[in-house]
Amino acid sequence: MNVINEIVPTLDIPALRREFPVLDVRVNNKPLVYLDNAATAQKPRTVINALQQYYNGYNANIHRGIHHLAEQATAAYEATRTQVQQFLNAGLREEIIFTRGTTESINLVASSWGRQFLNKDDEIIISTMEHHSNIVPWQIICEEKGARIKVIPINDEGELDLEAFYKLLSPQTRLVAITHVSNALGTINPVREIIHAAHKAGALVLIDGAQSTPHLNINVRDLDCDFFAFSAHKVYGPTGVGVLYGKKEILEAMPPYQGGGEMIAEVSFEKTTFNELPYKFEAGTPNIADVIAFRESLVFLKNLDSELLHTHEKQLVDYATQKISDVGGIRIIGTAASKAGVVSFLMDGAHPQDVGVLLDQQGIAVRTGHHCTQPLMDRFRIPGTIRASFAIYNTLEEIDLLAEGLHKAKKMLL
Repeated sequence: MNVINEIVPTLDIPALRREFPVLDVRVNNKPLVYLDNAATAQKPRTVINALQQYYNGYNANIHRGIHHLAEQATAAYEATRTQVQQFLNAGLREEIIFTRGTTESINLVASSWGRQFLNKDDEIIISTMEHHSNIVPWQIICEEKGARIKVIPINDEGELDLEAFYKLLSPQTRLVAITHVSNALGTINPVREIIHAAHKAGALVLIDGAQSTPHLNINVRDLDCDFFAFSAHKVYGPTGVGVLYGKKEILEAMPPYQGGGEMIAEVSFEKTTFNELPYKFEAGTPNIADVIAFRESLVFLKNLDSELLHTHEKQLVDYATQKISDVGGIRIIGTAASKAGVVSFLMDGAHPQDVGVLLDQQGIAVRTGHHCTQPLMDRFRIPGTIRASFAIYNTLEEIDLLAEGLHKAKKMLL
Protein backbone atom coordinates (compact mmCIF):
# COMPACT_ATOMS: atom_id res chain seq x y z
CA MET A 1 0.00 0.00 0.00
CA ASN A 2 1.38 3.40 -0.92
CA VAL A 3 0.76 5.44 2.22
CA ILE A 4 2.22 8.62 0.75
CA ASN A 5 -0.05 8.59 -2.27
CA GLU A 6 -3.09 8.10 -0.05
CA ILE A 7 -2.17 11.28 1.84
CA VAL A 8 -1.15 13.31 -1.21
CA PRO A 9 -2.89 11.62 -4.16
CA THR A 10 -1.10 13.53 -6.93
CA LEU A 11 2.42 13.02 -5.56
CA ASP A 12 3.82 9.87 -7.16
CA ILE A 13 6.68 9.04 -4.81
CA PRO A 14 7.50 5.62 -6.37
CA ALA A 15 7.96 7.30 -9.76
CA LEU A 16 10.04 10.04 -8.14
CA ARG A 17 12.26 7.46 -6.44
CA ARG A 18 12.93 5.72 -9.73
CA GLU A 19 14.75 8.85 -10.90
CA PHE A 20 17.44 8.27 -8.22
CA PRO A 21 19.49 5.16 -9.10
CA VAL A 22 21.32 4.92 -5.77
CA LEU A 23 18.05 4.26 -3.95
CA ASP A 24 18.13 0.74 -5.45
CA VAL A 25 21.37 -0.06 -3.61
CA ARG A 26 21.29 -2.70 -0.89
CA VAL A 27 23.31 -2.24 2.31
CA ASN A 28 24.11 -5.30 4.42
CA ASN A 29 21.69 -7.19 2.18
CA LYS A 30 18.87 -4.82 3.10
CA PRO A 31 17.22 -2.06 1.04
CA LEU A 32 18.94 1.28 1.55
CA VAL A 33 17.02 3.71 3.76
CA TYR A 34 18.85 6.96 3.12
CA LEU A 35 18.19 9.50 5.89
CA ASP A 36 21.38 11.57 5.64
CA ASN A 37 20.12 14.19 3.23
CA ALA A 38 21.26 17.18 5.29
CA ALA A 39 24.83 16.01 4.64
CA THR A 40 24.22 15.47 0.92
CA ALA A 41 21.19 14.61 -1.18
CA GLN A 42 21.16 11.91 -3.83
CA LYS A 43 21.25 12.77 -7.54
CA PRO A 44 18.61 12.16 -10.21
CA ARG A 45 19.50 10.50 -13.52
CA THR A 46 19.36 13.81 -15.37
CA VAL A 47 22.22 15.17 -13.28
CA ILE A 48 24.31 12.03 -13.73
CA ASN A 49 23.60 11.98 -17.47
CA ALA A 50 24.61 15.64 -17.84
CA LEU A 51 28.03 14.87 -16.38
CA GLN A 52 28.54 12.01 -18.84
CA GLN A 53 27.30 14.08 -21.78
CA TYR A 54 29.77 16.87 -21.05
CA TYR A 55 32.78 14.59 -20.80
CA ASN A 56 31.69 12.40 -23.71
CA GLY A 57 30.49 15.12 -26.05
CA TYR A 58 31.90 18.62 -25.50
CA ASN A 59 34.65 18.66 -22.87
CA ALA A 60 36.44 22.00 -23.30
CA ASN A 61 37.50 25.00 -21.27
CA ILE A 62 35.07 27.89 -21.21
CA HIS A 63 34.83 31.62 -21.95
CA ARG A 64 37.99 32.17 -23.99
CA GLY A 65 37.80 29.54 -26.71
CA ILE A 66 36.48 30.26 -30.20
CA HIS A 67 36.09 26.65 -31.32
CA HIS A 68 32.80 24.76 -31.29
CA LEU A 69 33.34 22.68 -28.14
CA ALA A 70 34.43 25.71 -26.11
CA GLU A 71 31.41 27.69 -27.22
CA GLN A 72 29.06 24.78 -26.43
CA ALA A 73 30.58 24.31 -22.98
CA THR A 74 30.45 28.04 -22.27
CA ALA A 75 26.78 28.24 -23.25
CA ALA A 76 25.90 25.28 -21.01
CA TYR A 77 27.88 26.70 -18.09
CA GLU A 78 26.26 30.12 -18.36
CA ALA A 79 22.83 28.52 -18.72
CA THR A 80 23.29 27.24 -15.17
CA ARG A 81 23.96 30.78 -13.97
CA THR A 82 20.65 31.90 -15.49
CA GLN A 83 18.89 28.91 -13.89
CA VAL A 84 20.31 29.80 -10.47
CA GLN A 85 19.25 33.42 -10.93
CA GLN A 86 15.70 32.23 -11.55
CA PHE A 87 15.85 29.74 -8.65
CA LEU A 88 16.77 32.53 -6.21
CA ASN A 89 14.77 35.22 -8.03
CA ALA A 90 17.90 37.37 -8.17
CA GLY A 91 17.60 40.54 -10.20
CA LEU A 92 20.75 40.10 -12.30
CA ARG A 93 22.86 37.24 -13.65
CA GLU A 94 26.05 38.98 -12.56
CA GLU A 95 24.89 38.72 -8.95
CA ILE A 96 25.43 34.93 -9.13
CA ILE A 97 28.98 33.82 -8.27
CA PHE A 98 29.98 30.15 -8.60
CA THR A 99 32.08 28.73 -5.76
CA ARG A 100 32.94 25.26 -4.43
CA GLY A 101 30.11 25.34 -1.90
CA THR A 102 28.48 27.25 0.94
CA THR A 103 31.72 27.18 2.91
CA GLU A 104 33.73 28.88 0.17
CA SER A 105 30.93 31.37 -0.44
CA ILE A 106 31.06 32.48 3.20
CA ASN A 107 34.86 32.56 3.13
CA LEU A 108 34.71 34.73 0.00
CA VAL A 109 32.60 37.33 1.81
CA ALA A 110 34.73 37.16 4.96
CA SER A 111 37.98 37.54 3.03
CA SER A 112 36.90 40.09 0.42
CA TRP A 113 34.21 42.19 2.09
CA GLY A 114 35.70 41.71 5.55
CA ARG A 115 39.20 42.85 4.63
CA GLN A 116 37.84 45.83 2.74
CA PHE A 117 35.19 47.09 5.14
CA LEU A 118 35.78 45.73 8.66
CA ASN A 119 37.68 47.91 11.12
CA LYS A 120 38.83 47.67 14.70
CA ASP A 121 35.95 47.36 17.21
CA ASP A 122 33.39 46.62 14.47
CA GLU A 123 30.96 43.83 15.28
CA ILE A 124 29.63 40.76 13.48
CA ILE A 125 26.58 38.96 14.85
CA ILE A 126 26.12 35.20 14.39
CA SER A 127 23.99 32.69 16.32
CA THR A 128 24.52 29.76 18.67
CA MET A 129 23.24 27.32 16.05
CA GLU A 130 25.67 28.20 13.26
CA HIS A 131 27.61 25.59 11.31
CA HIS A 132 31.37 25.90 11.78
CA SER A 133 31.60 27.32 8.25
CA ASN A 134 29.61 30.34 9.46
CA ILE A 135 31.74 30.75 12.58
CA VAL A 136 35.38 30.12 11.74
CA PRO A 137 35.73 32.52 8.75
CA TRP A 138 34.39 35.36 10.90
CA GLN A 139 36.74 34.46 13.74
CA ILE A 140 39.70 34.58 11.34
CA ILE A 141 38.81 37.96 9.85
CA CYS A 142 37.82 39.48 13.21
CA GLU A 143 41.14 38.45 14.74
CA GLU A 144 42.94 39.99 11.77
CA LYS A 145 40.97 43.26 11.84
CA GLY A 146 40.42 43.67 15.57
CA ALA A 147 36.65 43.25 15.21
CA ARG A 148 34.35 41.36 17.57
CA ILE A 149 31.80 38.55 17.24
CA LYS A 150 28.53 38.62 19.16
CA VAL A 151 26.33 35.53 19.46
CA ILE A 152 22.52 35.32 19.48
CA PRO A 153 21.44 32.84 22.19
CA ILE A 154 18.75 30.20 21.71
CA ASN A 155 16.09 28.75 23.99
CA ASP A 156 15.68 25.11 25.04
CA GLU A 157 13.47 24.44 22.01
CA GLY A 158 16.26 25.49 19.67
CA GLU A 159 14.77 28.84 18.64
CA LEU A 160 16.60 32.14 18.41
CA ASP A 161 16.06 34.66 21.19
CA LEU A 162 15.01 37.58 19.00
CA GLU A 163 14.79 40.03 21.88
CA ALA A 164 18.40 39.27 22.71
CA PHE A 165 19.29 39.75 19.03
CA TYR A 166 17.69 43.20 18.93
CA LYS A 167 19.75 44.17 21.98
CA LEU A 168 22.96 42.96 20.35
CA LEU A 169 22.50 45.32 17.40
CA SER A 170 24.52 48.49 17.78
CA PRO A 171 26.09 51.27 15.71
CA GLN A 172 29.18 49.03 15.51
CA THR A 173 27.29 46.13 13.89
CA ARG A 174 28.55 45.70 10.33
CA LEU A 175 27.17 42.27 9.41
CA VAL A 176 24.69 39.66 10.63
CA ALA A 177 25.57 36.16 9.37
CA ILE A 178 22.78 33.72 10.13
CA THR A 179 21.66 30.27 9.08
CA HIS A 180 18.24 30.09 7.45
CA VAL A 181 17.62 26.50 8.61
CA SER A 182 19.73 24.77 11.26
CA ASN A 183 21.51 21.70 9.94
CA ALA A 184 21.54 20.14 13.41
CA LEU A 185 18.05 21.04 14.66
CA GLY A 186 15.96 21.79 11.58
CA THR A 187 14.86 25.12 13.09
CA ILE A 188 13.63 27.61 10.47
CA ASN A 189 14.86 31.01 11.55
CA PRO A 190 12.79 34.20 11.01
CA VAL A 191 15.30 35.67 8.59
CA ARG A 192 12.92 38.26 7.19
CA GLU A 193 12.62 39.93 10.62
CA ILE A 194 16.36 39.58 11.20
CA ILE A 195 17.19 41.23 7.87
CA HIS A 196 14.78 44.09 8.51
CA ALA A 197 16.20 44.78 11.98
CA ALA A 198 19.80 44.53 10.78
CA HIS A 199 19.23 46.91 7.89
CA LYS A 200 17.52 49.36 10.23
CA ALA A 201 20.69 49.30 12.32
CA GLY A 202 22.84 49.89 9.23
CA ALA A 203 24.24 46.36 8.97
CA LEU A 204 24.43 43.95 6.04
CA VAL A 205 23.06 40.38 6.24
CA LEU A 206 24.46 37.10 4.95
CA ILE A 207 22.11 34.12 4.90
CA ASP A 208 23.54 30.60 5.03
CA GLY A 209 21.01 28.83 2.83
CA ALA A 210 22.66 25.40 2.69
CA GLN A 211 19.74 23.75 4.48
CA SER A 212 16.90 26.02 3.42
CA THR A 213 17.28 25.70 -0.36
CA PRO A 214 16.18 22.02 -0.41
CA HIS A 215 13.05 22.72 1.64
CA LEU A 216 11.87 26.32 1.18
CA ASN A 217 11.09 28.61 -1.73
CA ILE A 218 13.87 31.21 -1.81
CA ASN A 219 13.34 34.75 -3.08
CA VAL A 220 16.40 36.88 -2.34
CA ARG A 221 14.80 40.09 -3.57
CA ASP A 222 11.77 39.59 -1.36
CA LEU A 223 13.99 38.76 1.64
CA ASP A 224 16.24 41.71 0.77
CA CYS A 225 19.33 39.87 2.04
CA ASP A 226 22.70 41.24 0.97
CA PHE A 227 24.37 37.84 0.54
CA PHE A 228 22.93 34.34 0.20
CA ALA A 229 25.09 31.19 0.10
CA PHE A 230 24.17 27.60 -0.74
CA SER A 231 25.55 24.33 -2.14
CA ALA A 232 24.48 22.38 -5.21
CA HIS A 233 24.77 18.97 -3.56
CA LYS A 234 22.08 19.81 -0.99
CA VAL A 235 19.55 20.39 -3.81
CA TYR A 236 20.19 17.11 -5.68
CA GLY A 237 23.11 18.51 -7.69
CA PRO A 238 26.81 17.56 -7.83
CA THR A 239 29.31 18.07 -5.05
CA GLY A 240 32.01 20.72 -5.33
CA VAL A 241 29.70 23.48 -6.60
CA GLY A 242 28.21 26.35 -4.64
CA VAL A 243 26.68 29.76 -5.15
CA LEU A 244 27.18 33.15 -3.61
CA TYR A 245 24.44 35.65 -4.38
CA GLY A 246 25.31 39.24 -3.60
CA LYS A 247 23.72 42.56 -4.38
CA LYS A 248 25.50 44.06 -7.37
CA GLU A 249 26.53 47.32 -5.74
CA ILE A 250 28.10 45.45 -2.81
CA LEU A 251 29.94 42.93 -5.00
CA GLU A 252 31.28 45.73 -7.18
CA ALA A 253 32.77 47.43 -4.13
CA MET A 254 34.54 44.25 -2.99
CA PRO A 255 38.08 43.36 -4.13
CA PRO A 256 38.76 40.02 -5.86
CA TYR A 257 38.89 36.94 -3.64
CA GLN A 258 41.61 35.21 -5.66
CA GLY A 259 43.94 36.21 -8.48
CA GLY A 260 44.64 34.42 -11.75
CA GLY A 261 43.04 33.77 -15.10
CA GLU A 262 39.49 34.84 -16.04
CA MET A 263 39.13 37.32 -13.17
CA ILE A 264 41.29 39.88 -15.02
CA ALA A 265 40.64 42.41 -17.77
CA GLU A 266 44.27 43.27 -18.52
CA VAL A 267 47.57 42.30 -16.93
CA SER A 268 50.94 43.99 -17.16
CA PHE A 269 53.91 43.86 -14.83
CA GLU A 270 53.01 47.35 -13.70
CA LYS A 271 49.26 46.95 -13.08
CA THR A 272 46.31 44.57 -13.37
CA THR A 273 42.72 45.60 -14.00
CA PHE A 274 39.95 43.24 -12.99
CA ASN A 275 37.11 41.68 -14.92
CA GLU A 276 33.48 42.65 -14.52
CA LEU A 277 30.99 40.75 -12.39
CA PRO A 278 30.60 37.86 -11.91
CA TYR A 279 33.96 36.83 -13.34
CA LYS A 280 35.93 39.05 -10.96
CA PHE A 281 35.31 36.40 -8.31
CA GLU A 282 35.79 33.29 -10.46
CA ALA A 283 39.53 32.89 -10.91
CA GLY A 284 40.92 29.97 -12.91
CA THR A 285 39.29 27.05 -14.67
CA PRO A 286 36.07 26.32 -12.76
CA ASN A 287 34.33 23.05 -12.03
CA ILE A 288 32.76 23.11 -15.50
CA ALA A 289 31.14 19.66 -15.65
CA ASP A 290 29.50 19.89 -12.24
CA VAL A 291 28.22 23.42 -12.78
CA ILE A 292 26.62 22.26 -16.05
CA ALA A 293 25.05 19.26 -14.31
CA PHE A 294 23.86 21.48 -11.46
CA ARG A 295 21.40 23.11 -13.85
CA GLU A 296 19.67 19.75 -14.31
CA SER A 297 18.98 19.44 -10.58
CA LEU A 298 17.29 22.85 -10.57
CA VAL A 299 15.27 21.99 -13.68
CA PHE A 300 14.28 18.73 -11.99
CA LEU A 301 12.98 20.63 -8.97
CA LYS A 302 11.28 23.26 -11.13
CA ASN A 303 9.23 20.57 -12.84
CA LEU A 304 7.82 19.31 -9.54
CA ASP A 305 4.92 20.80 -7.59
CA SER A 306 6.71 22.68 -4.82
CA GLU A 307 3.65 22.95 -2.59
CA LEU A 308 3.08 19.20 -2.69
CA LEU A 309 6.75 18.58 -1.97
CA HIS A 310 6.71 20.96 1.00
CA THR A 311 3.60 19.24 2.35
CA HIS A 312 5.23 15.85 1.89
CA GLU A 313 8.42 16.87 3.67
CA LYS A 314 6.48 18.37 6.57
CA GLN A 315 4.58 15.10 6.92
CA LEU A 316 7.87 13.23 7.04
CA VAL A 317 9.24 15.42 9.84
CA ASP A 318 6.01 15.27 11.86
CA TYR A 319 5.63 11.51 11.39
CA ALA A 320 9.29 10.85 12.23
CA THR A 321 9.07 12.97 15.37
CA GLN A 322 6.11 10.92 16.57
CA LYS A 323 7.48 7.49 15.61
CA ILE A 324 10.92 8.16 17.11
CA SER A 325 9.35 9.47 20.33
CA ASP A 326 7.15 6.37 20.54
CA VAL A 327 10.26 4.17 20.77
CA GLY A 328 10.66 5.35 24.37
CA GLY A 329 13.82 6.55 26.07
CA ILE A 330 14.36 9.05 23.27
CA ARG A 331 15.06 12.76 23.70
CA ILE A 332 14.37 14.98 20.69
CA ILE A 333 16.94 17.79 20.42
CA GLY A 334 15.35 20.79 18.73
CA THR A 335 11.59 21.14 19.13
CA ALA A 336 11.05 24.50 17.44
CA ALA A 337 7.56 25.30 16.25
CA SER A 338 8.89 25.85 12.72
CA LYS A 339 11.16 23.08 11.41
CA ALA A 340 12.32 21.64 8.10
CA GLY A 341 13.92 18.39 7.08
CA VAL A 342 15.63 17.25 10.30
CA VAL A 343 14.89 15.27 13.45
CA SER A 344 17.83 15.08 15.89
CA PHE A 345 17.65 12.90 18.98
CA LEU A 346 19.47 10.94 21.66
CA MET A 347 18.76 7.49 23.06
CA ASP A 348 19.03 7.35 26.83
CA GLY A 349 22.13 5.45 27.96
CA ALA A 350 23.50 4.96 24.43
CA HIS A 351 26.23 6.77 22.52
CA PRO A 352 24.97 8.24 19.23
CA GLN A 353 27.71 6.51 17.24
CA ASP A 354 26.76 3.09 18.60
CA VAL A 355 23.15 3.66 17.57
CA GLY A 356 24.28 4.80 14.13
CA VAL A 357 26.39 1.67 13.60
CA LEU A 358 23.50 -0.61 14.54
CA LEU A 359 21.14 1.27 12.21
CA ASP A 360 23.67 0.95 9.38
CA GLN A 361 23.68 -2.83 9.90
CA GLN A 362 19.98 -2.64 9.05
CA GLY A 363 20.61 -0.58 5.91
CA ILE A 364 19.56 2.71 7.52
CA ALA A 365 21.87 5.69 6.89
CA VAL A 366 21.75 8.46 9.51
CA ARG A 367 24.38 10.97 10.67
CA THR A 368 25.82 10.95 14.20
CA GLY A 369 28.10 13.40 15.97
CA HIS A 370 28.19 17.15 16.48
CA HIS A 371 27.27 17.97 12.84
CA CYS A 372 29.92 20.74 12.69
CA THR A 373 27.97 22.63 15.35
CA GLN A 374 30.06 22.10 18.48
CA PRO A 375 28.99 25.36 20.19
CA LEU A 376 25.37 24.29 19.72
CA MET A 377 26.07 20.89 21.27
CA ASP A 378 27.77 22.66 24.18
CA ARG A 379 24.62 24.76 24.63
CA PHE A 380 22.60 21.57 25.14
CA ARG A 381 25.44 19.95 27.14
CA ILE A 382 25.60 16.92 24.87
CA PRO A 383 28.44 15.42 22.75
CA GLY A 384 26.28 15.08 19.66
CA THR A 385 23.06 13.63 18.31
CA ILE A 386 21.62 11.03 15.96
CA ARG A 387 20.24 12.97 13.00
CA ALA A 388 17.65 11.70 10.55
CA SER A 389 17.23 14.14 7.67
CA PHE A 390 14.72 13.90 4.87
CA ALA A 391 14.39 14.59 1.17
CA ILE A 392 11.65 14.52 -1.44
CA TYR A 393 12.14 10.78 -2.14
CA ASN A 394 11.79 9.57 1.46
CA THR A 395 8.63 7.75 2.57
CA LEU A 396 6.64 7.06 5.70
CA GLU A 397 7.51 3.37 5.28
CA GLU A 398 11.19 4.25 5.61
CA ILE A 399 10.45 6.08 8.85
CA ASP A 400 8.68 2.94 10.08
CA LEU A 401 11.89 1.02 9.32
CA LEU A 402 13.88 3.64 11.24
CA ALA A 403 11.60 3.21 14.25
CA GLU A 404 11.96 -0.59 14.05
CA GLY A 405 15.70 -0.16 13.82
CA LEU A 406 15.75 2.02 16.91
CA HIS A 407 13.73 -0.58 18.82
CA LYS A 408 16.31 -3.23 17.87
CA ALA A 409 19.22 -0.96 18.77
CA LYS A 410 17.64 -0.17 22.12
CA LYS A 411 17.36 -3.87 22.97
CA MET A 412 20.98 -4.49 22.01
CA LEU A 413 22.48 -1.48 23.78
CA LEU A 414 20.40 -1.20 26.96
